[in-house]
Amino acid sequence: MESWTGNSGRKGIAIPFILAFAALAPGARGLRASGQQAKPAAAAASASQGNTAQAEKGAPSAQTPTLKAFVELVNVPITATTKRGQRVIDLDKDDVRVFEDGVAQKITHFERETRVPLRIGLIVDTSNSARPKLPYEKDAAQQFVDTILNNSGTKTQVFLETFDSTSSIVQDFTYDPDVLSEKIQDLKTGGGKALYDAIHFACREKLMKTGPAEEIRRVLVVISDGVDVQSQHTLDQTVSMARMAETMIYTVGTAAYGFSNPGDKILEALVTDTGGSPLFPLRDAPGTDLESGYLSHKQIGSSSQNEGEGAETGELSAARMAHLVGALQAIGRDLSEQYLISYKPTRDALDATYRTIKIETTRRGVVLRWKPGYFAGPE
Repeated sequence: MESWTGNSGRKGIAIPFILAFAALAPGARGLRASGQQAKPAAAAASASQGNTAQAEKGAPSAQTPTLKAFVELVNVPITATTKRGQRVIDLDKDDVRVFEDGVAQKITHFERETRVPLRIGLIVDTSNSARPKLPYEKDAAQQFVDTILNNSGTKTQVFLETFDSTSSIVQDFTYDPDVLSEKIQDLKTGGGKALYDAIHFACREKLMKTGPAEEIRRVLVVISDGVDVQSQHTLDQTVSMARMAETMIYTVGTAAYGFSNPGDKILEALVTDTGGSPLFPLRDAPGTDLESGYLSHKQIGSSSQNEGEGAETGELSAARMAHLVGALQAIGRDLSEQYLISYKPTRDALDATYRTIKIETTRRGVVLRWKPGYFAGPE
């Protein structure tokens, strides 16, 4: 994950370019103008014969359409925080600079943007390793969809996907939090673990088919420990697909405090090139002293302070639940409290190349986050 702080650092994001087509010539537009009557058949036929004769003589025809294709605008959602993670809500256009492939670009539009519809995929790990954590993961996920959908109305939609050895779409896109909550509470664990395949499928089959990416924002929220043991796709292929789908990935690590987890690095790698953020809400120990009534992972063995603090009940369970809820709420704030800048690239050819983006700020102590680039070609 790259970020920019003050006058140093790097990172970027671009929701895709707009493929623009020139309108038909004025003569053709006139026939489609609102409220204008169509010509009688005889007159239309006469005009058509006249145009044909004119074209045969080499004169230009008013009916000939002109087609142009170029990158018109690049839209860049930006998250701005302090070094402590607090939102910065008072940036203006003069506080940021944008570069594409190292070349400075002119910002044409800047606003604090909170109304763009979201298309969110919520992916929950239901493999065997998730069994002891699934109860409070489900409760945290339910609160997340309640918050994000109740605050966004019908403009934002969420789909629910699970994975073990294979991935399944449990609930297609919906704006109804009650429908999603019911499906979340019915989740059960299985076997296997194919994380990459689940993300690859969500980007390719769901998010890439949601409509023009310049009009919506595509997001994946992945709740998992990050371990993958049987995917057919590699990590690089998965990240590449997320970039092609212009999808921002947020990961919520579920490995408990005190355990060495190789999946944490995977969760960080998944967000590096997508503009999201990795969160590890269970890394901090809920308590480390005997007076608190529990210790993380029974650090001093079985004791009266630790007994009964399983996933089903007790302070440890409540602390884990609170940490997961806090992480998902942070993602919700991240998505609703962003800036949107737009620019027309100086290199506007649709040549299917990947363009890197870098955003800088002149404000001290401000950390920016965004996706690192976009493909200048049709999806």
